[in-house]
Amino acid sequence: MGFEINSKFKPTGDQPEAIEALVRGFKKGQDHQTLLGVTGSGKTFTAANVIERLGRPTLILCHNKTLAAQLYAEFKSFFPNNAVEYFVSYYDYYQPEAYIAHSDTYIEKDMAINAEIEKLRLRTTASLLSGRDDVIVVSSVSCLYGMADPSVFAEKIIQLRVGQRYPLSSFTRDLVGNHYVNDKVTFLSGYFRTKGDTVDVYPAIEGYDGVAYRITFWDDEIERIASFDP
Repeated sequence: MGFEINSKFKPTGDQPEAIEALVRGFKKGQDHQTLLGVTGSGKTFTAANVIERLGRPTLILCHNKTLAAQLYAEFKSFFPNNAVEYFVSYYDYYQPEAYIAHSDTYIEKDMAINAEIEKLRLRTTASLLSGRDDVIVVSSVSCLYGMADPSVFAEKIIQLRVGQRYPLSSFTRDLVGNHYVNDKVTFLSGYFRTKGDTVDVYPAIEGYDGVAYRITFWDDEIERIASFDP
């Protein structure tokens, strides 16, 4: 699936010339190009047209979370049918481990993780591993820090289909291996619960809010997969 801009506007003024120049430079193998323009001149829209023309997965780097969130919203509106993802640091607060020599004080590492941003990061990873080529990732410098070997993430992907031989015990073990929590009382994003031959799973990825899945087993085979409102 290629990129497709959804907008009632068309490039105007200097935008068509800028788009052509950027596309031409990319195809010639230029390592660096700069798009100049005053605030409000439509640089984001111009960049969106370049992405559409080139049809390549795109990483957009921003110098802070605020700008990243703004650009994420804009590109999301330009490409509603493509995978536009948001990947920034999920720490609301981070205190590194420290030692103050003059007072002989040791400060333990402490942090607070934003669960919603963590789900957005997971969705980014899922889109990149899905094999689709219409992915735009809007990120801050957070993307410079490695998460893990992509092959490790790929090995953790759980694919389900009706008729598949997949023992219930193996399925729940794999869910726990992916850090899902088994809880028969609490059922939130990132949790699952079992009852007899049925497993309910609430995905931990942003975009699945309000949708959970019920997998019914018959012996060691998946008999039915259904979605429901948790």
